[in-house]
Amino acid sequence: MEVRDPLHGAIALTESEVQVVDHPFVQRLRGVKQMGFSELPFPGAVHTRYAHSLGAMELAGRAFDNVFRRDPFEDPAARARFRDLVRIAALCHDLGHAPFSHCTEFAMPPLRALALGAYTPAKVADRLDQTASHEDYTVGILTESSLTATIASNFPFDGRHVAAVVSREVEVPDDFFLHRGRDYRRVLSQLISSELDVDRLDYLVRDSYFSGARYGEIDFNWLLSNLEWHDDADGNVSLMLDQRAVYAFDDFMISRYHMFMSVYFHHKSVVYEEMLRRHFASPARTWQFPTDIEAYLYLDDVAMHGYLRAAGDEWARRIVDRRPYRRVLERHGSAAEVDLTEARARLDAAGLDHLAAGSTGKLSRYSAMGKKRESAPRIWVIDRSPGSRGRITPLEDATAIFARYQEARHITRLYVSEADVALAREVLDGAMP
Repeated sequence: MEVRDPLHGAIALTESEVQVVDHPFVQRLRGVKQMGFSELPFPGAVHTRYAHSLGAMELAGRAFDNVFRRDPFEDPAARARFRDLVRIAALCHDLGHAPFSHCTEFAMPPLRALALGAYTPAKVADRLDQTASHEDYTVGILTESSLTATIASNFPFDGRHVAAVVSREVEVPDDFFLHRGRDYRRVLSQLISSELDVDRLDYLVRDSYFSGARYGEIDFNWLLSNLEWHDDADGNVSLMLDQRAVYAFDDFMISRYHMFMSVYFHHKSVVYEEMLRRHFASPARTWQFPTDIEAYLYLDDVAMHGYLRAAGDEWARRIVDRRPYRRVLERHGSAAEVDLTEARARLDAAGLDHLAAGSTGKLSRYSAMGKKRESAPRIWVIDRSPGSRGRITPLEDATAIFARYQEARHITRLYVSEADVALAREVLDGAMP
């Protein structure tokens, strides 16, 4: 079977893959827009998580083939099961996304309420009482839903193995990832979630294409063709990039950064997120995220729109009627430069209700100045240029991009109702820099 994709052309699917693609939990993603409220400032951005998931699956297969051109398996069956696994993981990595994608994630229940048995207890102990994430729901769908049996009946692995590639917190009770003295879980996970994963490679190009913004036009084919594997000293296999593609990697990182600052953090979509927060914090809220994994199947954008239409409070009504609060102040810079304390005090003193929103852009959540911010497995770079003797270095030492963009960039904004715009601007005149 083939699926036509506007970015990657014909995506070929095996019969076993079709069984997973056609499962209702994967099909649910047709009803979840990839970019949430971004379709409002960018009307072409109406593509779905389903299309992105198929695209990520296609890139995962290409990435795997390039990484393992230098074949370490010497066993076609082992190679095939790992390749199938990374494709299914890419297809399923977004299964837990909520309506409007990231925009409603703040309202998810505590992780403890999901009672997921797939996690290594010690790895999640410190966040059991914190808000769950879409990744947590993804793990639940893979390991505790009707999809679990579909995966197990069509492949030589089950939903827990797929979840283990999606999340490093998942416990695997067998040696599935071991083959001839090497552990392949690390490299397969990096293809799905890392500084250089197929998720980002697809969504940047896809979001750029459909939004009309050009920041995400990266050379993903060159990056994919320069991927390799590295045999770590601890017996784990990691992702490695050829030095000749480092400049393409730099462009990829900057493009992602600019997409966040100029597209994902657009003031029009941000205000809708803030109005949604106001509704969920109000007494008018009657809806809760289900903690039963199977019930999550019926949760999508249409269901959320239906709920908001019935809710009827001011914030729900504004979202449904497309009547957002209007921006009256916006600042960019360091945390100190974007402080809104004085401006908010002026609006409060004038009796003007307002929404305050802050967005923070970071080049990377993994690395800064060569130091790890999160305990993410390392990606390596190999230099085969004349005289280099195949030198291998950590990615953060092979490029200056992390040091150059180490500082976070902040955007803060104030919004008021359309009736208060003129007065708010007059009040804020003395607070403007």
